[in-house]
Amino acid sequence: MRALGPDMKLSEFDYHLPPECIAQQPLEDRAASRMLVLHRAERRWEDRTFRDLPQFLRPGDCLALNDSKVFPARLFGHRAGFHGQVEVLLLRPTPGDVRTWEALVRPGRKMRTGERVVFADGFEAEVLGRSEFGERLLRLDCDGDVWAAIDRAGHIPLPPYIRRPDAAEDRARYQTVYARQPGSAAAPTAGLHFTTEALENCSAAGAAIARLTLHVGLGTFQPLHGDVVEEVNLHAESYAISGETAAALAAAARRLAVGTTSTRTLETYARSGQLHGETDLFIYPGFEFRLTDALLTNFHLPRSSLLMLVCAFGGQDFVLEAYRHAVEAGYRFYSYGDCMLVL
Repeated sequence: MRALGPDMKLSEFDYHLPPECIAQQPLEDRAASRMLVLHRAERRWEDRTFRDLPQFLRPGDCLALNDSKVFPARLFGHRAGFHGQVEVLLLRPTPGDVRTWEALVRPGRKMRTGERVVFADGFEAEVLGRSEFGERLLRLDCDGDVWAAIDRAGHIPLPPYIRRPDAAEDRARYQTVYARQPGSAAAPTAGLHFTTEALENCSAAGAAIARLTLHVGLGTFQPLHGDVVEEVNLHAESYAISGETAAALAAAARRLAVGTTSTRTLETYARSGQLHGETDLFIYPGFEFRLTDALLTNFHLPRSSLLMLVCAFGGQDFVLEAYRHAVEAGYRFYSYGDCMLVL
């Protein structure tokens, strides 16, 4: 599913980011992040902190939170009969079969159909085939519960721009405090800034809290290939909205999407009317937003679908100008970095 827009190039969504701007560790205090507030109508911004968020809320608002939970999706093992390391990133199980998974495998070229990867005693995987986007289909074999085996052997899938191994504390910090539904191979990072106290303060300001689910996979974090935006296809990701959340969204005077994944879920629902399913919605400038009135989001990689979504919502030139300001002002970028509120 594509948004409509004029022909444009991925190169139009580039910006310079010094490596030292990429946050490698989370802040000790989740809510201590800086927040760049963009006022679209006035084309101005202000430097604030995340704890100021309730000051921008009012009665009748509704915060849409993605409650998907990151699981330890990165597994390390070796090819049966060989010693070289194999890295597997589990993306999602096939419908109705928790033992068969779509996954990224490295080194992928060596892993042919029928080969096995050994992760631990009693926990292996067989390569069943190759899928559309280059990922592999794996059959997980273990004694007992598959999710328990993954939890024991798996590592938190920190993105590659965090240049360190995952640590024990990442299991809590690369996770929102309201995560409930296991299934994401990457965190919905805009929500990482919230604490229980921050959520209570948003409610005290008059905002309703509504939860939805989009399990983050390739559709969110895969690099885009080619140069023409309209020729890009995103990988489908599963989403779900409860009837209670749908009612809260319908009753809201203003809907604030917490993160690009929440935005894609809201806009998919607005078009399909379906409370659950899959979405490959690609949002870029020219898109007409129907359910998203405000957006809280982290800073995103150049030439990414996430940056294009923010540009579609805030205005391409304005957002890229704000990004340049954020670089010059020393904001922390990406998953463990600071955030932006677009009003």
